Amino acid sequence: MKKRFYSNGKLLLSGEYAILDGALGLAIPTSYGQSLRVAPTTNKLLEWKSYDENRRSWFTATYDLESLEVVSTTDRDVAGLLQQLLREAKRQNPLILGDFRGLRMESHLSFPRTWGLGSSSTLINNLAQWARVDPYTLLWSSLGGSGYDIACARHHLPITYRLREGRPEVREIDFNPPFRGSLYFVHLNQKQSSKEAIAAYGNRAFDKEALVQKIDQITQKMVLAPTLDEFETLMERHEEILSKVLDIPPVKQQLFPDHPGAIKSLGAWGGDFILATGDNRCRGYFEEKGYPTVIPYTRMIL
Repeated sequence: MKKRFYSNGKLLLSGEYAILDGALGLAIPTSYGQSLRVAPTTNKLLEWKSYDENRRSWFTATYDLESLEVVSTTDRDVAGLLQQLLREAKRQNPLILGDFRGLRMESHLSFPRTWGLGSSSTLINNLAQWARVDPYTLLWSSLGGSGYDIACARHHLPITYRLREGRPEVREIDFNPPFRGSLYFVHLNQKQSSKEAIAAYGNRAFDKEALVQKIDQITQKMVLAPTLDEFETLMERHEEILSKVLDIPPVKQQLFPDHPGAIKSLGAWGGDFILATGDNRCRGYFEEKGYPTVIPYTRMIL
């Protein structure tokens, strides 16, 4: 019997980096995501295909169903990561493959892989749903991270997220600001490696407790901000604090000093999406700068 699973993409509006140390983050599940289709076969293999948003195959692999050894693949690195995930899922639930003589699995993205909306986290959550295992354990056994992206994959409303004593604490919230029409997500035309960014952050020496307290306060105020002016002030304060910790200039200072609104990095600094405020001229401004992917908040949010 064929089965289908689906997970939402993610964007972290506040708390990047500091969320790893227990800071409160504000995150939204996106209207973009990834599905996983699973069907039984009889050839004693696990056949995998990954498709992009244009339904083009970008990765294939074949595994021995029993040992999960790679038989063939178009990308050894991706095949190795997928093998690691499949083996961890089997470790958590040894019965997942017992009823099958073969499997065909297809993963379908609804957004470009370069966007950084969670191609890995949506895959992991889909695999966890199929295998009936814990998605956070699956994440932490492979890629690491805070786990907020897994929470977004599983929730359908904006959330606050924190790690408390190593355990996820997720709360769905009513985040629907009256100024949502003035919020835009702009892609910086490059993808950042979350794994590398996490490692670089972890190697820096600073007062992590003080950072967590500052970010907690900003996140709590962002959730409740009644006006765009107040929200912009919080965006700028967040950028200022992390700029000092990371020793990296804020993205507005680097790329968009003449933008009239506020700009905030999202996720690993230097790539993926930024959050910008502005009016209906916002899209034209960023397009003229060479950044054509400008998505209104109202279209991005689930």
